[in-house]
Amino acid sequence: MALLEAHDLTKTFRRPEKDPGLRGSVKHLFQRRYSTKTAVGGVNLSIEAGEAVAYVGPNGAGKSTTIKLLTGIVEPTTGEVRIGGLVPHRNRVANSRQIGVLFGQRTQLWWDLPVRESLALLRDMYDMKPDRFRAQLKRFDEVLGLDELLPVVARKLSLGQRMRADLACALLHSPRIVFLDEPTIGLDISVKDRVREFLRQLKADGTTIMLTTHDLGDIEDTCERIVIIDDGRIIYDGSLAEVKDQYARERRVHLQLGSELTVADLADRFPQATVTAGAEGRREFTVAFDKAELTAGAVLAGVAQIAEVLEVKIDEPAIEDVVRKVYAGELLLADRSTP
Repeated sequence: MALLEAHDLTKTFRRPEKDPGLRGSVKHLFQRRYSTKTAVGGVNLSIEAGEAVAYVGPNGAGKSTTIKLLTGIVEPTTGEVRIGGLVPHRNRVANSRQIGVLFGQRTQLWWDLPVRESLALLRDMYDMKPDRFRAQLKRFDEVLGLDELLPVVARKLSLGQRMRADLACALLHSPRIVFLDEPTIGLDISVKDRVREFLRQLKADGTTIMLTTHDLGDIEDTCERIVIIDDGRIIYDGSLAEVKDQYARERRVHLQLGSELTVADLADRFPQATVTAGAEGRREFTVAFDKAELTAGAVLAGVAQIAEVLEVKIDEPAIEDVVRKVYAGELLLADRSTP
């Protein structure tokens, strides 16, 4: 049985519609008009224990609303969600003990208290034993540099410092599943790398991760599965490798040669590819091709027959290329959300 299951999850909001200005406000008092906005429409999602799933989409696609539905912050209009057999919005206390949540734009820290006191309050809320609490703080210090933040009042933290402290809050009680919204925002490169490594460790230890982020490096370093949502509906649910293989098939081979050739020389040899000259003119070339029609090995073998190859660089596609095209409306993915 999956740890998280959502069936036909839908959330609609009723918004008032009124004409602008005082006249419109007075008119709305007597003639109320409303429109219905569907933030999430018919989402079906199943996540197994120990999975790390990226949940991505453009702004306004329904990501945050979905997370609020899954964590019990918002009650669905229709549909059902269960985490570990519990309905989140009905079993709030019991559910809060098995989940951890980090929202990039909100904080779990008490604004006028030092970070140490916020963590101590959470320790008491989760009935943590002192030894376990100290062990968690030591673990977080190794990854997040937490010790230097403990005496600082929350409102005096920078964005990066607050994210480090909030990440510790979300993971303090060793939840079965964590929902992370932009967990590396505001972090410098070295800390970001350590956080990504920590998330990989969490996954290896059996923690389930649902990651919402615009940093596609977080996705490729942490997750093997990606769910793309747009306009409140899941438009793709599959493995990262599969989506890259199906929708990001272009490869680029950059060549530096020991002898001079022309673009036409290479274009004639590889008609199914696009050949462009580099900065060095007749000694540097880029060969772009669909991997379903040609391979990098075939390109190198073909070039080696007519020129000496001094250096080679092969560009693999990133998931960023696919997601960027989805955001821009340039790519329509097959709906894989229904079982």
